[in-house]
Amino acid sequence: MSAVGNLVPARFLTLTAHLVIVITIFWSRENNVEACLPLDFTQEQYDNEDTKLVVALSVTLGLFAIELAGFFSGVSMFNCSQGLLSLTAHCSASVSLSFFVFQRWECWTYWVIFALCSVLPAFVEILLFIAVFGLKKKPL
Repeated sequence: MSAVGNLVPARFLTLTAHLVIVITIFWSRENNVEACLPLDFTQEQYDNEDTKLVVALSVTLGLFAIELAGFFSGVSMFNCSQGLLSLTAHCSASVSLSFFVFQRWECWTYWVIFALCSVLPAFVEILLFIAVFGLKKKPL
């Protein structure tokens, strides 16, 4: 099997693993929200941090939709560069978010993981969409 042939299933599995962890955090975000707050917090502080985390997780799910659309449409499925970038980013996100859940990291760390592991591959996916559908170029 070629290198591209090996990247496709690995990329799909890491995308799926990252998606499952994000959905798990979405469902059980109470512990992570409490980790962001001081020991004596008010309900208003809790609601504020919970809203921030819900927004971050919702935007992450939106970026997953973009990336999965590009993957399943074939725009980036066989693109080695995007495959390797996506594989690396989502594998790193899966490991990092696992620590985020189990170690109860503060919420600002989610934004770092989000920027590096969700925004970057989705941005490159959007560029590939523009190149393929807007400029009518063949995917690399």
